[in-house]
Amino acid sequence: MDAGFWSAMRIRRKWLRDLASIVFTGYYLIAAEQADEKVRKVRGMLTVDHLRVSWNKGTTPYLSFLTNLLRPRFMRYPPRQIRIPRPPNSDYREPVNGWLYFDGPLSALKKHTKVVLDIPGGGFVAMDPRTNDDKLFAWAGKTGLPVLSLDYKKAPEFPYPYALNECFDVYSTIMASRGRCLGLSGDVAPKIVITGDSAGGNLATGLTIMIIEAGSTHTRQFLGQQPLPIPDGLVLIYPGLDMNIGNWMSDEQMSLIKDRRMRKTNRTFIRQKSMQYTMAAGTPHHSEDEDQTPPKLTSPPLATTPAPLSITLPSPQFSTAAPSLLSPPVARKQSVSPQSPSHHPEPLKTRLAMSSMISYFNDRILSPEMMRAMIILYIGPHNRPDFSQDYLLSPILAPDSILTQFPKTYFLTGERDPLVDDTVIFAGRIRRAKAAKHLADQASDIRLHKEFDDRDVVEVVLIPGISHGFLQFVGVFPEGWKYIHRCSRWIEHIFAAAEERELRGGAVTPAGGYRSSANLHHHRRRTESSGDEDVGLEMSMSSSKGKGKAGKGLGLGVGALAKKKEEERRKKEGLLKEQLRERGERRQKEKSDGMERRKSMVSLASEDDLLGRRMLGLAGPLTGMGDMHDD
Repeated sequence: MDAGFWSAMRIRRKWLRDLASIVFTGYYLIAAEQADEKVRKVRGMLTVDHLRVSWNKGTTPYLSFLTNLLRPRFMRYPPRQIRIPRPPNSDYREPVNGWLYFDGPLSALKKHTKVVLDIPGGGFVAMDPRTNDDKLFAWAGKTGLPVLSLDYKKAPEFPYPYALNECFDVYSTIMASRGRCLGLSGDVAPKIVITGDSAGGNLATGLTIMIIEAGSTHTRQFLGQQPLPIPDGLVLIYPGLDMNIGNWMSDEQMSLIKDRRMRKTNRTFIRQKSMQYTMAAGTPHHSEDEDQTPPKLTSPPLATTPAPLSITLPSPQFSTAAPSLLSPPVARKQSVSPQSPSHHPEPLKTRLAMSSMISYFNDRILSPEMMRAMIILYIGPHNRPDFSQDYLLSPILAPDSILTQFPKTYFLTGERDPLVDDTVIFAGRIRRAKAAKHLADQASDIRLHKEFDDRDVVEVVLIPGISHGFLQFVGVFPEGWKYIHRCSRWIEHIFAAAEERELRGGAVTPAGGYRSSANLHHHRRRTESSGDEDVGLEMSMSSSKGKGKAGKGLGLGVGALAKKKEEERRKKEGLLKEQLRERGERRQKEKSDGMERRKSMVSLASEDDLLGRRMLGLAGPLTGMGDMHDD
């Protein structure tokens, strides 16, 4: 299809260009060799127009009509364009565009306190939210929640870090307005799950890092005083997290991939890596066993003769050896097999591992040429970033002090994706940082006896035999619907866990969100009641003349504080009771129509299962609905 659309891209009249694209595509489906030749030529001289034509082809009239015809009906209401204003302390003033996917009238948004914030991919240069209609319609229809997908400005017109600042400003505005900018009631700060695919996964991860830094370093502030609350969870789909494209992987990266706790998840992935770099050769000696534990490295003995002060070498110098960190010295076996003392062909193994970007060099979706072009266009002509330290550009470099504060993160990537290394390595870094933090907390507090569970902090799903961008073409890859629905279940699970923490007595955060006391240290949030929150906001927004009166109110307004706490509690009980009542009515209606079926507690097949059951069981004593039971 790329060959057909690239062949027609120079036609000026749009209707003729769209028609010619389909005609050329049909021709290249028959003439496959000519299509490959066309693609090779274009990839050798890629421009931003080529990238946009390739990735925006799903929005052309004919393909759009076909995908709408094949897509199941998830929503009765069409998506709505929306503009999010910038926060007052932003360096920019132009609103951020987005699309709101919600299966209901706008008036029904006031009943919701949860939002899914999606950041679409497209190599930072193409693809608006409408190119992701399949997954966005499915998420909004399955979960019943509002899904906001950002139409951020694209490079090269708006290079790094413009799009990242747009995402941060949108998150700040949502939390500052308590969701009123989206149509929510604004009674409480909404819970947010951030999602992103490909380049959007890079922006989603960078956004989370900026939010954590805003709370820890106070470089950015929320409402003038308070830090931004950390999102409740992350869902990253084949994210691009490392802009420093390299050939060889380091020992540290391989140790994260071969972590014994992730052997089951990464088993096939590791086997493929081993097969890719094992070459047959005639070797008279035994190959080194890669499963052996490498010997402990020791410093070389000091030279007995003084070393020369300088050495003059001919220029230029080239070396074919791998870096020292990639190939530590290992003592070779001295013995030779008695059964085959002569030259006997044996496989020659290596301790070197090549990055997935180079391994899948001929990938039809994401090639090294396209990756190179995207990075150059995204960085722009005036930036010269440090690829080894800029973790907002390459989130895979984020320090452990930030990774320990990450919310639970879900990863979904194909095993043959050129970016699969980014997923596995970053997930391993989060897991390792969280495990170290857990051990440190246990050492400092003997009352903590809970064993560290990897599944509480990160989950990774690697799909065998699949490359990049598979959720983009579910029309020809129907199995992709299964993974779209899996992501919607992850979103429901994140919100269900947040509700459970809240109902167990989680403290109210300064922004109005709730977190359990166990998570407050990781998120660096101040533990306050809702009444304290209101008083704090009044003090921060009051003039300097009223500060004395506000201070007196803190000492004398105990009764007013208790009254506000009681009002906040009643509001939350009312919202929970209304949600439980609506779910009960839907359940009874399904029964009467003969559609009721028994659901699993872990399948999360619809909005009635885990969230409804947990809310009913935990909120029953509060709402007086404890007599309701699932059939």
